[in-house]
Amino acid sequence: MEVLKNKTILVTGGTGSFGKKFIKKALEQDVKKVIVFSRDELKQYEMKQEFTDPRIRFFIGDVRDKERLVRAFDGVDIVIHAAAMKHVDACEYNPFEAVKTNIHGAQNIIEAAIDRGVEKVIALSTDKACSPVNLYGATKLASDKLFVAGNSYAGEKKTSFSVVRYGNVVGSRGSVVPFFQKIKETGTVPVTDERMTRFWITLDQGVQFVLDNLKRMHGGEIFVPKIPSMKVMDLAKAIAPDCNIEIIGIRPGEKLHEAMIMEDDARHTVEFDDYYVIQPEFPWWSKSFAEGGKALAEGFAYTSDNNEEWLTLDQLRELSENM
Repeated sequence: MEVLKNKTILVTGGTGSFGKKFIKKALEQDVKKVIVFSRDELKQYEMKQEFTDPRIRFFIGDVRDKERLVRAFDGVDIVIHAAAMKHVDACEYNPFEAVKTNIHGAQNIIEAAIDRGVEKVIALSTDKACSPVNLYGATKLASDKLFVAGNSYAGEKKTSFSVVRYGNVVGSRGSVVPFFQKIKETGTVPVTDERMTRFWITLDQGVQFVLDNLKRMHGGEIFVPKIPSMKVMDLAKAIAPDCNIEIIGIRPGEKLHEAMIMEDDARHTVEFDDYYVIQPEFPWWSKSFAEGGKALAEGFAYTSDNNEEWLTLDQLRELSENM
């Protein structure tokens, strides 16, 4: 892939589900070097046994530590920022820690990237950052806004920042699919609410979407893919058809339905065949950067319950079986 050719790429949170899949894909290309940046030495040790390509490097570090980021970004062309505190429950009960990682960490990434002359930075976001009701979503909304505004801070320097926002990733660490697969052995699967819906994307699709947007980004966009929705009840039935389903009630910070674009953002969003671009409201942004996109209808909202595309029971079963 031309955008990665002869480039040095650093992935924060590189030992996570997305990081490993992205790095595997990057190493298939003509990259110069790939740096795994994360704070867990055990996961790095385990990853070293799996990834033996001589172009890969491992850096222990935390996005909270700006000095370490400045050192790690030396000579880096592209940064993929995947590190975050992601679990809703953990963020609700450890709010200061979530702020330090997800917000202060984002600021550190931005400042280190500008100071080191990194060319492109893409930050991974979440549907929970749109109209957030939990702390995780609120910190990721703040992070999204920091990365968009980072283009102002870059000034005349070459560094550009964009964001990719998508929904639940099938089979990612901590996702509901492996949880359902494990707990079905008990004969009962818990579901918080029978009306609940979610956006759904595979790990391969998420990685490819990031690669596609590395090519098309100008800096300042929030890219949102068009992806299907699914009913959590259907997922439970697909994975554990012979189990009882127990309705346990919505957990703290949980929504019935997720959103990726709400009405206020839709006014400055344009639509393409398979994705949307939320355009920044800054004077440096040119509408020509999203040329070819069409404006959305007044009142448009992209939420998991009003989606045009839905996964069937058979599709959910196939996805869960092929993780």
